[in-house]
Amino acid sequence: MMASSYNAKEEDGHHSGASGPGGGAAVKSKKPDNTAFKQQRLPAWQPILTAGTVLPAFFVIGLIFIPIGIGLFVTSNNIKEFEIDYTGTDMSSPCFNCSQNFSWNSTTPCKCSVSFSLDQPFESNVFMYYGLSNFYQNHRRYVKSRDDSQLNGDKTSLRNPSKECEPYRTSDKKAIAPCGAIANSLFNDTLDLFYIDPNGNRTRIELMKKGIAWWTDKHVKFRNPGGNNLNLTAVFQDTSKPVNWRKPVYELDTDQENNGFINEDFIVWMRTAALPTFRKLYRIIQRKNSMTPTLPRGNYTLEVTYNYPVRSFEGRKRMILSTISWMGGKNPFLGIAYITVGSVCFFLGVVLLIIHQKYGNRNNSADIPN
Repeated sequence: MMASSYNAKEEDGHHSGASGPGGGAAVKSKKPDNTAFKQQRLPAWQPILTAGTVLPAFFVIGLIFIPIGIGLFVTSNNIKEFEIDYTGTDMSSPCFNCSQNFSWNSTTPCKCSVSFSLDQPFESNVFMYYGLSNFYQNHRRYVKSRDDSQLNGDKTSLRNPSKECEPYRTSDKKAIAPCGAIANSLFNDTLDLFYIDPNGNRTRIELMKKGIAWWTDKHVKFRNPGGNNLNLTAVFQDTSKPVNWRKPVYELDTDQENNGFINEDFIVWMRTAALPTFRKLYRIIQRKNSMTPTLPRGNYTLEVTYNYPVRSFEGRKRMILSTISWMGGKNPFLGIAYITVGSVCFFLGVVLLIIHQKYGNRNNSADIPN
């Protein structure tokens, strides 16, 4: 009987084969090293699912998610919101004539007034939004149709925009600033709000146009070319306005801190929406004192300078007034989702508990013959 020798190096993957001619090195094996990691001998843990561990998990998830969902749902319902459509598709609508007789480059803007009433006062700050429907800002070519370098103040891109902006890259052999389809379709309706007191007197509601854009957008992503040069007319010289705009970008506002590429209405529009029905922040109505509501109950008038056409794509326009809470605007979906998940888990826990009580002990109580 022959004895076999053991070589530790061979176990570790190093074979002491015969050397080749000239004393060459031995050929290494492709066998992995004899380590716990490479030989898959590391300790492992696998949970054993039993009724004693699964049932409490279902009940705990249900008892945690249901109260959280109720809290989110109640908080969302406490947010006050009012919405009014001013598209003007119906003949009885005050904006019907404006919606019919509009063109992009109309020199005479059309104005209409929409009356409404608030049944309850709006406390704290009120946020005014404009909403659009059937407008697909998430289209791939639309989303790509912009030049971020130009919007960031790069002078080279100002004169030579990206080809992604086509066909809104140049006009009259001049570079368009800002270029692209997103900027070209900028929402340009003007909304003014008036309160009608019981005596019939009109009071204009002060609308704040600053503070509506994200801080990072205002101070990082969007910058005017020329740095601290406040003469934007000279900075944007030899550039052309977008095709559908009535005035160039350096005339968007008289306030130089809100003019040009850093105009907050423009910045808000450039952040594209994910869904075809969306809203964007337009103005903020700040509460002046704690004794009176920001918007008391009563009658109001919304005066619209109707500039933005939506009939070509069968869209709709609306104005939304809303308060906010710690969780943001009105959105009951998150609360409903928590309540649904918690209820399903709790229901499954009850069903599995009944099944366990009825059939779980059957094997233990069965007689096993000798």
